[in-house]
Amino acid sequence: MELKILKKQINVEDYIHLREIVGWGSPEDKEAIELGLKNTLYSICIEHEGKTIGYGRVIGDGGFTFYIQDIIVLPSYQKLGLGSKIMTELIEHITRTYPAGSLVGLMSAKGKEEFYKRFGFIERPNESYGAGMIQFIKKQ
Repeated sequence: MELKILKKQINVEDYIHLREIVGWGSPEDKEAIELGLKNTLYSICIEHEGKTIGYGRVIGDGGFTFYIQDIIVLPSYQKLGLGSKIMTELIEHITRTYPAGSLVGLMSAKGKEEFYKRFGFIERPNESYGAGMIQFIKKQ
């Protein structure tokens, strides 16, 4: 199987498709998605026969705080090491580009924590760090 690992941004339609296929859903506002993707610091796409089958990106302040977001591999391509390839490239990019001591965070899907531990991530809460938390904004 010939796969292409590309250092490029995904288009909005492929992004929405990937998220829907893995059951994540996505924001309804395509302009918001486009702006968010445009402001991504670094991203990786994996393509097979011209179709995007995997994606991951780094977001953050561009100085010392970063967040790994959207590690997605289509179900029919999972268990082939593609998520690991994406993570490796994202971590290597951050390590090459930004200063030592930079903070890299992420949120693991439930049950996927062991995958991220292989890349040096720790679970929160623990002895030193509080729990990770999120909120989805609702319009009133």
